[in-house]
Amino acid sequence: MFVPVDGGDLAVEVHDGDTAPVLAVHGVSGSRKLWDRVAAHGFTLIAPDLRGRGDSCVLPGATTRQHADDMVRVLDALDLASVTVAGMSMGAYVAVELAVRHPDRVRALVLVDGGLPMPMHAHMTDELVAAVLAPQLAARERTWTVDEYLAVQAAANPLVDPSDPLTREYFAHDLTPDGHLRLSGETLAADTRDVVFGESRWRELTVPTWFVHAEWSIGPDSAPAYTVEQAAEYRAALPVLREPVLINEVDHGGTVMTAAGAAVTAEVLNEALK
Repeated sequence: MFVPVDGGDLAVEVHDGDTAPVLAVHGVSGSRKLWDRVAAHGFTLIAPDLRGRGDSCVLPGATTRQHADDMVRVLDALDLASVTVAGMSMGAYVAVELAVRHPDRVRALVLVDGGLPMPMHAHMTDELVAAVLAPQLAARERTWTVDEYLAVQAAANPLVDPSDPLTREYFAHDLTPDGHLRLSGETLAADTRDVVFGESRWRELTVPTWFVHAEWSIGPDSAPAYTVEQAAEYRAALPVLREPVLINEVDHGGTVMTAAGAAVTAEVLNEALK
């Protein structure tokens, strides 16, 4: 379905399941297909393509605040007063913004490797952000077949199985029929800088919140986005935060893009729905 928002229409996919509705918000360079493995666990899942991505790629503008406003429009369009919200990576920061500004619309939060300040962001500069974004921005300058694009993404995401049909579908969704990347470079850069340099309002959360984090960041044995000790510090500082859940032997993307990670995330989401 398409939901009217400022500047155009936002693409939203609804997975029919046997739970109360869950609004699922993807990460900075992802799309709604990020949540397919979690949806397969039987959830009624509302998964938008955020502006600048996928079927919403032509929508201009981006900040966590703008995305949160878009999520309110999605809930209004579906006549949903209040839902559990899951956010992964940048999507978790959007979920925090939504819950702080519209606590009446959010009954519970599940933050997946994001939403709470990442300690690594304290060391980032504009130059480092530009270097991180360079490969994705360069990918926009050429055309791809699905197989070519999948091979490059599999090399960059060593724990993702390129032979899995859901993996192929996820990356195929990134491309137009003629092989161009459906990702706005301007939106990608603006969102990344907003997350890295912006001020998270996590201390203002008042809704029950769960936090899931990965053992690694990119590939086996890489330093995590959040250590166990850092997660415990957030737990102590935020009364509404439940005991953090560590997913062993997965990296940042693997929290939802691998069978093992999606199973743990689904378990936590089921707990939040209760």
